Amino acid sequence: MQELLYTEIPTPDIEGVRNWLQNTWQPHQGKKTTTQDGILLQFDVTDSELSIFVWQLQRTTYLKIFQWGKKAIAQAKQIEQHLLTEIRQAFPQKYPIPPEIDLSQQNIFEALAQAYPKTVKYFQKMPKGEYDLNRVYWWEKRWRDGVNNPQKPQQVIFKSDRTVDREVEYDYDLIYVGGALGVIHAAVMAQKGYRVLLIERLPFGRMNREWNISRDEFQSLINLGLFTPDEFESVIAAEYIDGFSKFFDAYNPPHLKAKVLHTPTVLNVAIDAEKLLRFCGDKLCQAGGDIWDETEFVRADINPQEVTVKLTHLPTQSSKQATGRLLIDAMGTASPIAWQLNGGRTFDSVCPTVGAVIESGFADEVWDRDYGDVLNSHGDISRGRQLIWELFPGGNGELTFYLFHYHQVDPENPGSLLEMYEDFFTILPEYRRCDMEKLVWKKPTFGYIPGHFSTSDSDRTVAFDRLLAIGDAASLQSPLIFTGFGSLVRNLERLTNLLNTALQHDLLAAKHLNQIRAYQSNISVTWLFSKGMMVPTGKTLPPQRINSMLNTFFGLLADEPPEVADTFIKDRTDWLTFTRLALIAARKNPALLVWIWQMAGSKDMIRWLGSYSSFNKDALRNLLLSRWFPGWLKLLQPWLEKHNSGLWLKLLSLNYQLR
Repeated sequence: MQELLYTEIPTPDIEGVRNWLQNTWQPHQGKKTTTQDGILLQFDVTDSELSIFVWQLQRTTYLKIFQWGKKAIAQAKQIEQHLLTEIRQAFPQKYPIPPEIDLSQQNIFEALAQAYPKTVKYFQKMPKGEYDLNRVYWWEKRWRDGVNNPQKPQQVIFKSDRTVDREVEYDYDLIYVGGALGVIHAAVMAQKGYRVLLIERLPFGRMNREWNISRDEFQSLINLGLFTPDEFESVIAAEYIDGFSKFFDAYNPPHLKAKVLHTPTVLNVAIDAEKLLRFCGDKLCQAGGDIWDETEFVRADINPQEVTVKLTHLPTQSSKQATGRLLIDAMGTASPIAWQLNGGRTFDSVCPTVGAVIESGFADEVWDRDYGDVLNSHGDISRGRQLIWELFPGGNGELTFYLFHYHQVDPENPGSLLEMYEDFFTILPEYRRCDMEKLVWKKPTFGYIPGHFSTSDSDRTVAFDRLLAIGDAASLQSPLIFTGFGSLVRNLERLTNLLNTALQHDLLAAKHLNQIRAYQSNISVTWLFSKGMMVPTGKTLPPQRINSMLNTFFGLLADEPPEVADTFIKDRTDWLTFTRLALIAARKNPALLVWIWQMAGSKDMIRWLGSYSSFNKDALRNLLLSRWFPGWLKLLQPWLEKHNSGLWLKLLSLNYQLR
C-alpha cells in the first residue's frame, strides 16, 4: 500500500463531495466502482487498484488516494492531476460574508439563524447571549469595513496649529479611550498623581475575553504599586500545574512528529478579568480619576496646547467632550485612531479568536482541571486555516476555551468571527469529548488580536502630537500566542516610566512620544514563525504543512531545558538561543525555509532578513553597552534631565531596550 495524495476539499458538505466523486467525476482510466467512503479504480493489466476516499473533520472534507498492489500504476499521476483539477473547480475555496441585517425588523438570533444555526443555538443558552452576539456581529462588521477600505480610513484625529487665547486649564492630564487594557495603565498613572479620565464604550468591567499570565510576569504590577501580593491572590481564578503544547502529527513523517511541550510557568495563572478590571477601576477612582462608560469616542481635536475629545453617551445619544494634555488610545484592534495613523498597513496579520467560558458539563475523565492546553491542534488545515485550541482552567471548576488561527489581513478574506464560532460549536466535541447539550455556558470570549511585522523601532506609528497608542492598538502582543494582556503587563514599567518622564518635561510631540514604545528586535524575528502558520488567501497547501512546521520547532523546545521554552514564549529569547534553535530546526527539517518562503513570499522574507540584521546589531550593541551604560546614565541623569530632557527620554528608552 502506498499513499499517493492527501488533500483538502474546502467544504463541510462531505455528502456532496462523495456524491460528486461517485456519480459525476469520470476518470479517463481504470474501472470505477463505488465504496462506502469513495471509489475504487481497478486496473486489470497491473492487477493493482487505486482507493480514493473522503472523510470529515473540523467542518471540512479531506481526500486520500492509496495504491494497492505490487506493481506501480503508470496512469496514477495523470489520474491524480485530473482529479485535483476537476474537484477544485467543483468545490472552490470560498470566504463567506455575514449577511446584512436590520435589527429594527428582527432580533440578532432571527437574523443569523439561517447562516449560523449552531452559533445562534448556543448563544441563546448564554445569560447575555443576544447582547454578546450583537457584539460579535458589530466587531466583525467594523473589522471588515476597516480591512476593505484600507486606503480610506475614517479621519478621527484633527490637528490645528491655532493656539488657544487663554491660559490652558485642562480637565485632565490623561484621557484614555478603551477600558480593558487601558484601565490598568490608567490606574498606575492616576496613582502617580495625574488627573485621569477613562472612556469605555461598553458598561465598564464587561469583558469578552479571559486573561492568563504567569506569576513572574504579574509581578510588574506589584512592583509598580498597583497591587499588593494579597490583592493579586484575590484576582486569581485558578492556577494549574502544567500547560501543554501539542500539534496533530498523524500524517507527518516520523522525523516531524514531536513530543508534548510542557510549560508549567506559561499562562498558568487564570485571572478573573472582570474582577481585575473592577479592582483597577476602583484604584483609579480612589486616586481621583473618572470613568465614563457606555460612551463612544467620536473624534479628537489637537492643538499645540491641548487635546479635546468629542464623545457620545450611548444610552442618551447626548454629546460630551473633555480636554487634556495627552490622549491615550487603548481601543484595541478596532481602533479608528490606529487605522488613521497607519493607513493600509495598520496590521500585517491577525488572529480571529472565538471561544467560551463553560461553567460545567465536562466529565472529570475528559479533562483534569489542574492542567491547561497552551497551544493544541487536533487536525490539519481546514478551509484555508490551521485551527488552534487553547484551554485554561478557571475558578469554581470553569473551563475557558479559545479557537483561533493565524491569518493574513486580506480584503478578500478579512477573517470571520461568525464562521469561527460555527466551527467552534461544531468541532468542540472533536477536540474534547463532550455532550454539547449538557454544557452550561457562562459567556463567550472573542476578538481580533493583531500582529505587526516590525523591521525596526520606527516601523510603526504609535504616536501623534499629544496622542499615544498602547496595547493592541499599538500591535503590542506576543508573536506566538498573541496575548496582548501579557505583553502589556511585561512592558508596563517601561511604558509607565517613559510616559511619566515625558509628562514631567512636557515632551508631548510625536517625535518624543514615539520613544515610548515596546519594540523588541527579538520579537521582530520570532514574528516569522506566526507568518509561517498562515495560509495565504487563494492558495492551497498540503493539509499537514503547518502542523509539520509547528512540530519541527516545538519538538526542539520540548528537547531543551524548560527555561528555554519559557523565555521564548514570553518574548525574552536572546540572539544566541534564537540562532542556535533556528540552525537546529533547519538541519532537522531542511524543507522548513522553503515552506516559509512559499507561505510568506519573497517580500516578507526580505523584510525578515532586515529584522534579523537589526537583531544582530542590537545583540552587538547590547554586548557593548549593557555592562556600563545603565550605570553611566544614572550618574548623568541629574544634569542631562535638567538641560536636555528630550535626549534624556531617548537614552532612557534605549536603556529599557538593553534590558
